[in-house]
Amino acid sequence: MTAVNAPPPSAPQTPEDTEMPQDMDSLRTQDELPTRDEPPTDNRLGTQDGRATRDKSPGPDPAADDLTALVDRIAADPARRIALLEKLLGVPACRSIGIYPIPPGFKLSVVIPVYNEERWLAELVRRVQAVDIPKELILVNDCSTDGTPAVLAQIEKQYSNVRVFHQPKNMGKGAALREGFKHCTGDVVVVQDADWEYDPAEYPKLIQPIIDNRADVVFGSRFIGESHRVLYYWHSVANKGLTMLSNWFTNLNLTDMETCYKVFRREVIQGIRLRSNRFGFEPEVTAKVARKKPDGTRWRVYEVPISYSGRTYEEGKKIGLKDAFNALYCIIRYWIAD
Repeated sequence: MTAVNAPPPSAPQTPEDTEMPQDMDSLRTQDELPTRDEPPTDNRLGTQDGRATRDKSPGPDPAADDLTALVDRIAADPARRIALLEKLLGVPACRSIGIYPIPPGFKLSVVIPVYNEERWLAELVRRVQAVDIPKELILVNDCSTDGTPAVLAQIEKQYSNVRVFHQPKNMGKGAALREGFKHCTGDVVVVQDADWEYDPAEYPKLIQPIIDNRADVVFGSRFIGESHRVLYYWHSVANKGLTMLSNWFTNLNLTDMETCYKVFRREVIQGIRLRSNRFGFEPEVTAKVARKKPDGTRWRVYEVPISYSGRTYEEGKKIGLKDAFNALYCIIRYWIAD
């Protein structure tokens, strides 16, 4: 007979081996486990088979509403807004980006010469008005031949801080500025073109050196670090060449003599006798602020970087080659004599 091998006796089971698992989910098969696309069901919240579930939509948040109301109140008050930003960012950081308190009683005079700018003028005035600085706007119409006078009439009705003056004939930018400067009543005067090439949002950093009592005159430079629209190469060459020549005669170290953005203490610009009628204003006023005052001292001149979005001749640009030669003449003329 052949011996049959019996299976070895199994080890006796202990109570631990016969104990039921505490986690019943471990007994579920793979098919019973929820898939990645099927959200697990929480019986406390109901099931996915159509039975009612708990409403998870958020209700009103009183704390958020209170915070929004507080932010709105602070935003509406310039002094509180600046105080908050100084606490959050620190005073040095705020001042470095042109955030600082405007002195009580301060007023800015914005002088805008206007000639055939009906397409741009209303939006430009809106941008100036949006700057949160107490100001007056003095617009001088240089005998425009398009719809500019009608736009000016509407602007004067719309804003209480706007005054409009009309030249009897077309005389040029310099003549329009002379007329505007006579009517300024603000502490500081800024020149603003009537198009969109220069951004009024940069007024705070333009006037800051004067408010800080570091400067009497400020030039906004297009060539020291801010963004600008890429346009005419030879215009930039002419600007830099004229600036260099002006610096030779005035002994200033400007980078952009031809800039529109020139800012003055009112007593400075109203104390200068200006003669140029057209774009010769730029080299003339530069030569005259570089001269010594009657007491033998000089005006303090600063430059700050500005952005620039130049326009094309198709968009209304007016300065040309004739004005470059006139600027060259004015640089030499006003260095020699008044």
